[in-house]
Amino acid sequence: MNIEDLMNIKVSSVSRTEEKLSRTASAVFVITQEDIRRSGALNIPDLLRMVPGVDVGQINANTWAIAVRGFNSRFSNKLMVLLDGRRLYIPTTGGVFWDVVDVPLEDIERIEVIRGPGGSVWGANAVEGVINIITKKAAETSGGLVSAGGGNLAQGFGTVQYGGNLDKGKMDYRVYTKYQDNDHLPNATGQNGGDGWHLLDGGFRTDSALSDKDNLTTQGSMYTGEEDIPTFTLPSLSSPSPVFVDTPVNLSGGYLQSVWNHTFSARTDTTLEVSYDSYRRNDTLREGRETLYVDFQHHIAVGTRQDIRWGLTYEYTDSDTDGGLLFSVDPADLSASLFGCFVQDEIVLVPERLYLTVGTKLEHNNYTGWAAMPGTRIAWQPNKKNMIWAALSRAVHTPNETDIAARQNFAGFVGPGGLPAVAGIAGNPDYRNEELVATEAGYRASVSDRISFGVAAFYNHYTHQQTLEPGTPFLEAQPPPLHLFIPSLFANLMHGEAHGFEISSDWKVMNRWSLSPGYAFEQVNMHAEPGSLDTTSAALNDGISPRHSAQLRSRVDLSHGLAWDAAAYFVGRLPGENIPAYTRIDTQLTWEWSERGTVSLVGQNLQRDHHLEFEDFLQSIVSSQTKRSGYAMIRWRF
Repeated sequence: MNIEDLMNIKVSSVSRTEEKLSRTASAVFVITQEDIRRSGALNIPDLLRMVPGVDVGQINANTWAIAVRGFNSRFSNKLMVLLDGRRLYIPTTGGVFWDVVDVPLEDIERIEVIRGPGGSVWGANAVEGVINIITKKAAETSGGLVSAGGGNLAQGFGTVQYGGNLDKGKMDYRVYTKYQDNDHLPNATGQNGGDGWHLLDGGFRTDSALSDKDNLTTQGSMYTGEEDIPTFTLPSLSSPSPVFVDTPVNLSGGYLQSVWNHTFSARTDTTLEVSYDSYRRNDTLREGRETLYVDFQHHIAVGTRQDIRWGLTYEYTDSDTDGGLLFSVDPADLSASLFGCFVQDEIVLVPERLYLTVGTKLEHNNYTGWAAMPGTRIAWQPNKKNMIWAALSRAVHTPNETDIAARQNFAGFVGPGGLPAVAGIAGNPDYRNEELVATEAGYRASVSDRISFGVAAFYNHYTHQQTLEPGTPFLEAQPPPLHLFIPSLFANLMHGEAHGFEISSDWKVMNRWSLSPGYAFEQVNMHAEPGSLDTTSAALNDGISPRHSAQLRSRVDLSHGLAWDAAAYFVGRLPGENIPAYTRIDTQLTWEWSERGTVSLVGQNLQRDHHLEFEDFLQSIVSSQTKRSGYAMIRWRF
């Protein structure tokens, strides 16, 4: 793509309607299919490293911590992740199981990354950002695809896919199967980290023209796999601390999604999405979950200057768990319903110059009732090459099941009078919504036909953030023997602010050479409120995301079908976890030996043999060190 093409990419995740990137009033970064193909990445977490303001830390071979603008953790509960608009957010702990977000990378059209709140259209928990993975239509993947490769870490992987059309061309389809087998990483002492894993996935997509005014998309997938997760367990109530265990975890799940679009006229249409998700993970909590999600939206163009969208959402989710002495939820089986509505009006104040978007979403959950998430955005285009925007938004994180019903036992000891005692964490039924008011502004420009850049700045004000406060001890008879439980409870006694900015640019140095630099600065300052006895949460949240990070990607097209791509990623230190700064260097050499076939040689993490990227401060999992790796891959289309 040239610079003008990049600025005119259409995005849909900000307002749930397609609009050009050049006039979108939000900090949006688009990972294109070309970016994916030339990155050398084998998974979506590694792709997200190229986005300024997105914090990616690999915890071990099969677990990542990913957040936007701070507050990173294994379960980053302030980030909404979508796959073709379908929510991947896990209600139990928040966050996403990144190990099973296993879409064939060749099928992704683009990944839209919004840095900043998206609650006015996507609802609760779209607090710091939204990541929407958008796959290609089936018609764009007709024919066959075979890819296979292997290396020292990704020991074996491959995809087989075929697409075509049926019903006299009225329905396009594709089916695929995908497999990966990954070796373990080294632990903190350089020994076997015990975190190797493998996953088998299969899926399909169909796009059907039911009539001149009706289109139906249906897609789904199923997966099964096993991964080793080094973690902890508590053998008995008298254990002085959790002990290390390394047990295989079985993974299985899948989803089915249908989206029906009906066009009444050029000025109005409706969309109905229905999806069903199911998964089971035999980990510490041993959870199975089923979720039904329904989303309806109606679009109406009013006159020549207003574009109105409104919609309704409903979600029913049911989980069953079989936790152990270390970690469980009470009650073990939970079900919850969520429903909401949103309305949004895009107003053209001055044609081709000034645009205003106002909207809000109201959402109701079982724990805290109703929450409102309004947002206002304004974009000004003084000319076709420059755009200035600003936004004011309110977003909320609603309680996860663990905030309300968790039970985690830390250690047993002998209490007063020889009575057994246990210290741990208990959920708080009175836990409140965590709230954010965000102010953002940005500037996007095409300096010439070879250079474009964007800058976004933000100021976030947080209230009712999570702390851990001492509770009142009480006697328990179960599990035996009778013992004293000394709890710490989740509470909402922290507030604070975060501010920063991100810069991204594309520079076509020569016709065959392009550079894409990026930089992000973020600073979080949290404070415990008067009355709080939590002395660690504020400092921890200040230091679990890097203050400085930077990226530089280079793409060179050589002669005879050769292409050389390289990327450097700098991540500043994490003082909250005592992890030093590091630089990651990836490179890829690709030979397109025919119009249908390519061969690639890829090196990753070439700067150092191994380094630590992130530690799970909740100690639900043991961290490993990311290591230097390489692989070869062949891809053939027919």
